[in-house]
Amino acid sequence: MQLTTAGDRRILFVMATDHEYGAHLRARIDPLITGVGPIEAAIGTTLCLQTLAASGDRPNLVVSLGSAGSRRLPLASVHQIASVAWRDIDASPIGFPRGITPFADHQAVMPLATPIAGMSLATLSTGSDIVVGTAYDAIDAELVDMETFAVLRACQRFGVPLAGLRGVSDGPGELDGVDGWTALLPVLDQRLAEAVDRLVGRPGE
Repeated sequence: MQLTTAGDRRILFVMATDHEYGAHLRARIDPLITGVGPIEAAIGTTLCLQTLAASGDRPNLVVSLGSAGSRRLPLASVHQIASVAWRDIDASPIGFPRGITPFADHQAVMPLATPIAGMSLATLSTGSDIVVGTAYDAIDAELVDMETFAVLRACQRFGVPLAGLRGVSDGPGELDGVDGWTALLPVLDQRLAEAVDRLVGRPGE
């Protein structure tokens, strides 16, 4: 893992797995790979930010980067994340609105930094499940993933803003095993790399 410098920005890119980290992104960034899901993402991001803070090398922007599911947005499209929610948490039986962690300091839907001018914006829901079929009907967001909300909570502990870049890998139809998720990852690798170029202000390669 290595921070990316872009003008006055020191950027930490965070990804879930090497499956999403293809040749185009490898030519541009050296991200933190946390593992899949909100627990792995929270642990990995927190430990990394703690280590960077202790060494005086804390970033001033973190970017959660990777794939997402959607039944509202086109396959292989890439979007900047406008807001994120956590679909797993439901403490409504004791009087807390769904999406709110009891006694915590967060809203159900939290805005993210959107530093890329003119790029398509989308809303995101993070959870510990891979969403398929009719499960999309219960989710009030355009995209679903398994890490971004957890990365955000870690960033908030260290006072670092978070941006999100997600490409649609699946959603329409039924997900046909791992291959159904990975089929579009090479295309998303190129398109996410183009978004990274816009973020850091350099021409595409």
